[in-house]
Amino acid sequence: MSQLPQPPSATDDGNAAPQFLGTRIRGLRKRRGMTLAELATQSELTAGYISQLERNLSYPSIPALFNIARSLGVTIQWFFASEASTAPEDQGYVVRRNSRLSVHYEDGIVDQLLTPQPNRQLEMLHSRFPPGTYSQQSYSHDGEEAGYILSGSFELWVGERYFQLGEGDSFSYSSQEPHRYGNPGDVDAVVIWVITPPTF
Repeated sequence: MSQLPQPPSATDDGNAAPQFLGTRIRGLRKRRGMTLAELATQSELTAGYISQLERNLSYPSIPALFNIARSLGVTIQWFFASEASTAPEDQGYVVRRNSRLSVHYEDGIVDQLLTPQPNRQLEMLHSRFPPGTYSQQSYSHDGEEAGYILSGSFELWVGERYFQLGEGDSFSYSSQEPHRYGNPGDVDAVVIWVITPPTF
C-alpha cells in the first residue's frame, strides 16, 4: 500500500485560477496508478467531467471534489493551496489572513482553511457563497459539523430537515446525515465552518 502524499504547502499557487487543482487531481491519480475511467467509476462521475477538471477547464462541485478526494485516499483539505508563504514561527499554530490555503469550486464558491496544517482533531473553514450558489447534491461523511453565519442568508438541508438561516445564526449536525446548502440571497453569504475530525 502506497504512503499517502503530504498536503500541499502554503507556497503553492491557488488564488485567481484553479490551475493547481487540476494538476493535483491528475498527479495524484497517476501516482495511485488509476486511469480516468477507474477514478470516474470510484467517484461516481464521468471520465469526461474529470478530464475537464484535470485540464483546468472547469471547477468541481463540492460533492464532486469530495468524491474524487475519497476515491484517491485523501481529504479535500489535501487540495487546498495558497500563493503566500507561512512564516516559520507561525507554522502549526497560526494562519495569517494573507496566507490562508484555499480551494475554488464551481459558481465561484471558495473555501479558505483557517486552521494550520497539519491540523489535529478539527478543521475550521471560511466559506464564501456568491448569490444563488448551492451545493446541489447532498453528501455525507464521518464526523460532525458546526457553522456560524457571518453575513448574508443561507439555506441548509440536513436529512429531511430544512433551515433558513441569517447573519448571527449557527447550526450543528452529524456529517453522516446527508446534507447540502446554498445562498438564496442577492449578496454573498459568508459562513465559518468547524468540522471534526477533519474528514472533509
